[in-house]
Amino acid sequence: MNLVIKNTIRLILMMFIQAFIMQRIPPLHQFIVPYFYFAFILWLPFKISRMQLLWIAFLTGLLVDMFYKTPGLHAAASLLIGYTRPFLITLLLPKEATEWGNQEPTQKNMGSVPYWTYMVFMTLLHHFWMILLEWMQFGSFFYFIGKLIATSLLSLLLILITDLFLNRNAKLR
Repeated sequence: MNLVIKNTIRLILMMFIQAFIMQRIPPLHQFIVPYFYFAFILWLPFKISRMQLLWIAFLTGLLVDMFYKTPGLHAAASLLIGYTRPFLITLLLPKEATEWGNQEPTQKNMGSVPYWTYMVFMTLLHHFWMILLEWMQFGSFFYFIGKLIATSLLSLLLILITDLFLNRNAKLR
C-alpha cells in the first residue's frame, strides 16, 4: 500500500478513536485522561523530513484541539515530540538505520529496549508538556506528577495493546 494512503488511513482511524471514543470516556477521578493520537507521530517512517514531520505533528495536534476545544494545547505537545523525535531516534539507533528507508519504528526494526525507551520517553515528554501547559501553576507538585504518571501509563497501555493487535508488519534488517 502506498505510504501516504496508509498513513492517511491511520491518521483518520486514530483521530476517530481519540475524538469519538477516548473523549467520551470520563476522566478517572479527573486525574487520568486517555490520549492515544500522538502515537501516529511516533509511528511515522524513519525517513520523513524534519519539516514534514513538524507540519504533520502540528496539524495532528490541531485536529485534536478542534475536537477537545483546547486552543493550541495538543498542537504544542505534538509539535514538541515531532521536534524531539529525530534526535531521539538518532541516539537510539545505529548509523545504518539511516538506510532503512520507509520503515517505521517497531519492535522488530529497532529492538525491544530501544523501541520501548523511545515510546516511554516520547509519551512522558508529550504528557509532561501538555499537562504543564494545561495546569500552568505550581501549586500542587504531587498532583502534577501523579497526573503525569497515571496518564502516561494509561497511554502506554493503549499503545501496547494497539501494537499487539495490529502487529504492524516490519521487515527485519
